[in-house]
Amino acid sequence: DDVSLAEELANHASVCIDNARRYTREHAMAETLQRSLLPQVLPEQNALDVAYRYLPAESGVGGDWFDVIPLPGARVALVVGDVVGHGLLAAATMGRLRTAVHNFSTLDLPPDEILTHLDDLITRIDHDEGIAGGGAVITGATCLYAIYDPVTRLCSMARAGHPPPALVGTDGSVEFLDLPAGTPLGLGGLPFETVEMRLPEFSHLVLYTDGLIEDRDREIDEGLHMLRAALSHPHRAPEETCSAVLEALLPDRPSDDIALIVARTRVLEPDRIAEWEVPSHPSEVSRLRAAVARQLAEWGLAEVAYSTELILSELITNAIRYALGPVKVRLLRDRTLICEVSDSSSTSPHLRYAKATDEGGRGLFLVAQFTERWGTRYTAEGKVIWAEQALPSDDGPAAEG
Repeated sequence: DDVSLAEELANHASVCIDNARRYTREHAMAETLQRSLLPQVLPEQNALDVAYRYLPAESGVGGDWFDVIPLPGARVALVVGDVVGHGLLAAATMGRLRTAVHNFSTLDLPPDEILTHLDDLITRIDHDEGIAGGGAVITGATCLYAIYDPVTRLCSMARAGHPPPALVGTDGSVEFLDLPAGTPLGLGGLPFETVEMRLPEFSHLVLYTDGLIEDRDREIDEGLHMLRAALSHPHRAPEETCSAVLEALLPDRPSDDIALIVARTRVLEPDRIAEWEVPSHPSEVSRLRAAVARQLAEWGLAEVAYSTELILSELITNAIRYALGPVKVRLLRDRTLICEVSDSSSTSPHLRYAKATDEGGRGLFLVAQFTERWGTRYTAEGKVIWAEQALPSDDGPAAEG
């Protein structure tokens, strides 16, 4: 009888051990998948000093993600989001959303339109998986998308059911920004709203997921109070701030993923910016070419003067011929040399390959050949055509640093 009982106990124990090993293996696979879908290194940019932390839940992998995305015009987008649920499905959905954010960011849309596209994407995911699975599937997510411009210090933000960001002033004050909350992604029907504000230089913008402030043992208000206390030290570097926040708020056994971004704002110095307003007359193009050449010589960039003059000649001539109102030109000397031509028209030029017998149609092709990348950004007043050129290897902020 004792042997029979011992065999039953051993059989039961073996099943438990096998289940534990399977769970451990699946958890490790899900965590590996999730980490592979998150940023491995942050991109180089000069607008923000950024530090981040990502901590997976102790039991079950969630769908938290974050991103730092350089945009044209020396701007940077900060993204943080949280997919509802845990496991491989949440991690896979997170990867799809992160890829979609990168794709939508290349369109240079405002934050509210980015969130609208993500909302439509999750609705389609639910529809497709519901058809494949034979039942209703509900995939939800929260997200916060912010764009910071180091030239104007303007920050545009919108959120979809996500906790509000915190702004740490240079005097140590901590403010949870009053952004319209919006509905979580996947519900549809309600529009999102973008809010713009001007951030002081060297202030800290803090984005996080709800796993940081929520826990079984504390309410969300208590978590926000603890976060405010941990952030009220303005002279810390972003890395030090991340460590201090986790030390103050990290639970002993995290039940949810935690993503945290701390970004200290920087400003592009006025001596790296040159602006002109060009009257709508073809004769003004040569005058501007001369002014640009003088500015590039002052910056020590005479090596790229020829290509820059060619690029601006094409873009300004197109703006004068096809747009209305005054044309504005701006040069930014950042990690690249950025040329911007803005006008009041909303019509975007398209690159085409001219035939041998065509008299025109080669200008944008030359612009594309002389630049690393170029594109169009729409504004409330019209549009901006931008083009980026690499700086000579012995010049530029990266080499100086």
